[in-house]
Amino acid sequence: MLKDITIGQYFPGKSVVHRLDPRIKIIITIAFIVMLFVADSFYGIGIGVVFVLGSFLLSGIPFKMMLKSIKPLLPILIFTGLLNLFFISTGDVLFEWKFLRITTGGATTAAFMIIRIVALIIGSSLLTYTTSPIALTDAIERLLSPLKKIKVPVHELAMMMTIALRFIPTLIEETDKIMSAQKARGADLETGSFMQRAKALVPILIPLFVSSFRRAEDLALAMECRCYHGGEGRTRLKQLRTAPRDYVALFTTALFIVLVVLADKML
Repeated sequence: MLKDITIGQYFPGKSVVHRLDPRIKIIITIAFIVMLFVADSFYGIGIGVVFVLGSFLLSGIPFKMMLKSIKPLLPILIFTGLLNLFFISTGDVLFEWKFLRITTGGATTAAFMIIRIVALIIGSSLLTYTTSPIALTDAIERLLSPLKKIKVPVHELAMMMTIALRFIPTLIEETDKIMSAQKARGADLETGSFMQRAKALVPILIPLFVSSFRRAEDLALAMECRCYHGGEGRTRLKQLRTAPRDYVALFTTALFIVLVVLADKML
């Protein structure tokens, strides 16, 4: 299961989506999230799904990566679907047994929420799949640069956010290695009561915390050795510049948002 978590990973490529300005990609991702929450019907959410699937096709990233980004969150999706299915009692009754009742309103809401969450996960993952950590840091810093006027440490905030995102795959890999080592020593991590399984996680969490602090210390030492002092007077190898394709992507995103709004009002 841990190997299926792809959050924070970057897959190099030369597709149109990869070559978009990272600032534009962040804005499009935020607009896509707004698009999903503006949608109030299956027609509107369907337009959002078409948008994200089309973006995935243009990115050239294999669809198996899209499925991998969803797999770790299946328990949350199932739990959310069941809550809406059994606790919303509007509409006609489809199934009833003792205290359990499934209605058309509950089934519709459950399906709608699951589709919205899946689309949200896929769209958000596409940002990190197609944007390198360095480009993401520069884009966040440039977008937040107006906050420098009120003495907000924008560069440091962007750096911390990107480092945290970058080390998610590393920590997942480290956790998987520790779990394999503990299983080889006879640790039982999958059976027993809830308390027994919680106690079994202690031999995993302690080495993971030690390893995380060691990595943080090594990173801080490496940055000090390279005379890193924040963003003051710092130059960049690659300057961020917008191109016509960026404006086309923004226009297309705005068009899809308008289509979502019209679909909810007219259908």
